[in-house]
Amino acid sequence: MTIEIDFTNELTNTRYAPLAVLSALYQQNHVLQPLEQVAIPMKVRDFRGSEKLIQVMLSILAGCTTLSEVNQKLKMESTLAGVWRWERFADQASLSRTLDALTQTNLVELRRGTSEVCRPYSQTRLHDWRGYLWLDFDLTGLPCSPKAEESQKGYFADKKTPVDASWHVSAPSHTTRHSGLSCFLATATRSSASNRQSWQWKMLLS
Repeated sequence: MTIEIDFTNELTNTRYAPLAVLSALYQQNHVLQPLEQVAIPMKVRDFRGSEKLIQVMLSILAGCTTLSEVNQKLKMESTLAGVWRWERFADQASLSRTLDALTQTNLVELRRGTSEVCRPYSQTRLHDWRGYLWLDFDLTGLPCSPKAEESQKGYFADKKTPVDASWHVSAPSHTTRHSGLSCFLATATRSSASNRQSWQWKMLLS
C-alpha cells in the first residue's frame, strides 16, 4: 500500500496529519504488533488492552504531557482514530485505569514488546562494534523567557560579566558604595566619569 498525502475540500479533518501518516506506516509494517502480547486482566468493552496502550503512545506523540489532556486533544480526532479503525479515542479515565491495572507480569511483557518494536530500528544494534561508538551530548544551556513552558532558573558558567558592571559609576543613583570608613553617592554617569582627571578618582577612592 502506498501512503499518499493530499489536500481535501474540508477546512480541516485532523490537527495531527503527520501523526496520521506515521500511524498508517505503523499499521502497514505491523510495527506495534508486539504490544498485543500484553494480556491486561481487564474486561474488554470498546477497546482491547493493547489498543489502549497504543492510544497512550499516540497521546505522547500528540504532545500530551499527562493523560488528563487526552480528552482535550484527541477526543474529537475521529479522522486520526479512523486510521486505526477506531470510531474514537478512549476516554482519559479509561486509559488511566488500564495503566493502573498493569501487573508485574504485564510490565515484563510490555518491556519485552517495546524492545521488539525498537530492535529493528536500533542504530546501536546495527553498529559495527569493531570501531568506536561516538555519543555526542550537547549540554549547552539556552536562554529563554521566564514564562516559557517548563523553563527553570539556571547558571551559565561561561557567561561574562560586562566590563563596567563593577564600576561604581554604573550603579543607580540611589545606591552607595563603601570606600574605607566613608561612602559617597554614585551619581556620576559613565560618560561624565570618563572625562574626569585621574587625581579626582584618587580623592574619591581614598
